Amino acid sequence: MELEDDFDVLDPERLIQCPYNKHHRIRACRFPYHLVKCRKSYPKVAKELATCPFNARHLVPRADLSDHLTKCSDKGFIEQDVVNQSSGFQRDQMNAVSTWQAPPCDEDWETELLEQSDSPFIWGMSNSGINSSSIAFEQKNCLPSRVRAPESFPYTVSWKG
Repeated sequence: MELEDDFDVLDPERLIQCPYNKHHRIRACRFPYHLVKCRKSYPKVAKELATCPFNARHLVPRADLSDHLTKCSDKGFIEQDVVNQSSGFQRDQMNAVSTWQAPPCDEDWETELLEQSDSPFIWGMSNSGINSSSIAFEQKNCLPSRVRAPESFPYTVSWKG
């Protein structure tokens, strides 16, 4: 019988009673969304309820919170995490020395900057000059051979006059 109860707890279709309105019965899979909605709809009740630090789905009257904390079924999961952390597993993982090394870098930004010409970047134009004294621009068309670029725009630009 105990095994069936464990499966019932995991059933997303089981009905849970809303802590804000006792007449609301919500499917477990929708319960977190319903809590947010009802918290806004019942602000007075929300002020009287406290959220369990072990499971945000547990809303209990503030006066009963300490009693709930001693009996909360989800407290065991948190305690197990604390035991695992104190056992040194994560500490060993963090102290492990990495053997990864960065690949060698072939880039030299300073020399690339000196090699660049003083010409500005213009979209659709390519710089065929080697140095800044002999700059020659040629039109660059990236369209396939069967597609022709328009020679004019279908509208006039007012600032060009």
